[in-house]
Amino acid sequence: MKLKYLWLLTLLIFTISGYSLEYDWGKTGHRVTGEIAETYLTKKTKRTIGKLLKGKGLALISNFADDIKSDEQYKKYGSWHYVNFSFDKKYGEEKPSKYGDLIKGIEKCIVVLKDKESSVKDKEFFLKMLVHFIGDLHQPLHVGRGEDKGGNDIQVRWFKDGSNLHRVWDSEMINHYGMSYTEMSMNADVLSKSQIKTIQEGTILDWVQESQQLAKEVYKSADIGEKLGYNYMYIYFPVVRKQLQTGGIRLAKILNEIFG
Repeated sequence: MKLKYLWLLTLLIFTISGYSLEYDWGKTGHRVTGEIAETYLTKKTKRTIGKLLKGKGLALISNFADDIKSDEQYKKYGSWHYVNFSFDKKYGEEKPSKYGDLIKGIEKCIVVLKDKESSVKDKEFFLKMLVHFIGDLHQPLHVGRGEDKGGNDIQVRWFKDGSNLHRVWDSEMINHYGMSYTEMSMNADVLSKSQIKTIQEGTILDWVQESQQLAKEVYKSADIGEKLGYNYMYIYFPVVRKQLQTGGIRLAKILNEIFG
């Protein structure tokens, strides 16, 4: 009973102080990416995924990798949600984390899903993980600096409340915008075939470098203790929307290559 009350007290302190227990786009953002991906899937891919997920959509399972964090048996996947390496380096030029990282996590998911010998149970599990990780890849601070935990240690004000730079990009801007994931998905930018093709070009490592370049700009966007609000939303929320849409389009590309 004492442990239960201690946990409740800790949660209350985090809530009052403005800290978050979230570490990525937040539920709405991941659902947007999953929902957008659905619109770019081939019929064959949709059928295969429908069987694996027992009829569930990508938006519904997009937060699975976060939901399982509280279960001790899945603790080993915690480091798969992000990747940190020096901003003047490319991924692979430094010794990778011994615990794995976002890139290794995505690669593992793809290997399992492509393997004809993989069990249905494993394919379902790693499909859910892949959907989430591609979303994480497009949250720039998931490719941020390790020393400040991807901006989690950079304390700022979000309107009147205490927050941090990572949380602002995870969920504060999305929540402030006030749209549901279906509304945001339906109002994604209309893109031409050539624009979609351009977004889908490159490899996962190319996309990592792209996110890291954006992370550099995010770090420059606010000072420690700065009060962020309407002007910050005006400048940067279009970037958030673009990243969510880009993640969805690229997720669809990967899934079509696996199942198409």
